[in-house]
Amino acid sequence: MREGQKRDAARRLRRDMTDAERALWRALRDRTAMVGCKFWRQHPVGPYVVDFACLAKSLLIEVDGGQHCDAICDARRDRYLRSQGFIVLRFWNNDVLQNLEGVCDMILRQLSGDRR
Repeated sequence: MREGQKRDAARRLRRDMTDAERALWRALRDRTAMVGCKFWRQHPVGPYVVDFACLAKSLLIEVDGGQHCDAICDARRDRYLRSQGFIVLRFWNNDVLQNLEGVCDMILRQLSGDRR
């Protein structure tokens, strides 16, 4: 995918976010709640567009629906992103929608360096 196509795809994905992505975005865009870290949504990284990225902490967050269950493409994507120095966290849509506080706690632990 060329750079312009990737940018257009990212814009389209920002416009058409899922309910789970919208819910998580409301939490992530609050820098106070996220220990001052800035997140980007639908951000191009290499050949991919990731759901959320905190570039300062090299943290990428993906919010997945059922179509991602055991997806080989996701494993390849994660391998590439990790090879570029990123940490990748994946959450299911229903986890975000039913336990947003728990999801945010996991993200905050990662941001603060607590790997429990």
